[in-house]
Amino acid sequence: MTRARLLFLTGLGTGYSPWAPGTMGTLVGLLLYLLIWHHFSWPLYTLLTILLLYLGLRESNHGTQFFGEEDSPHIVIDEIVGYLVTMLGIPYGFWPVVLGFLLFRIWDIWKPFHALEGFPGGWGVMLDDVAAGILANIMLRIIF
Repeated sequence: MTRARLLFLTGLGTGYSPWAPGTMGTLVGLLLYLLIWHHFSWPLYTLLTILLLYLGLRESNHGTQFFGEEDSPHIVIDEIVGYLVTMLGIPYGFWPVVLGFLLFRIWDIWKPFHALEGFPGGWGVMLDDVAAGILANIMLRIIF
C-alpha cells in the first residue's frame, strides 16, 4: 500500500483517530467542502465529488484488503465523500454547513442503509455513506 493511497483512504490519517474516526473523517470532508466552495463553481464541485466517489470506490477495494476487514474504521474516504454529497447544491452558510455535518453524522451512525455495506469491496464501503449523504441533502433542501 503506497503512502499516498493510505493518506487518501484514511483522510490524511484521521481514520487512525482513537476517538470517532468517522467523525474526524467527516471534519476533513467539511474542510474540503469549504476549500472547494470558495475556489470552484457548483458544476466543478459536483465533478470533483464524483471523481472522489470513483476514486473512493476503486481505492477502498485495496483498503479492505490492506486492513483485512470489509469496512475498516480506518477508511474514512466514505465519510468525506458522504459529506460532500450532503452539501451538493446547498446554499453556503454557517447553519447549512453545521446542520449538514450533524445530519450526515446522524444518518451515517444510525445506518438505515446498512444493507448496502453487504456489497463487496469498495461498493460496500462507499454506498451506505453516499446514501446517508443523499438523505441528509434532501433534509437540508427541505429546511433551507
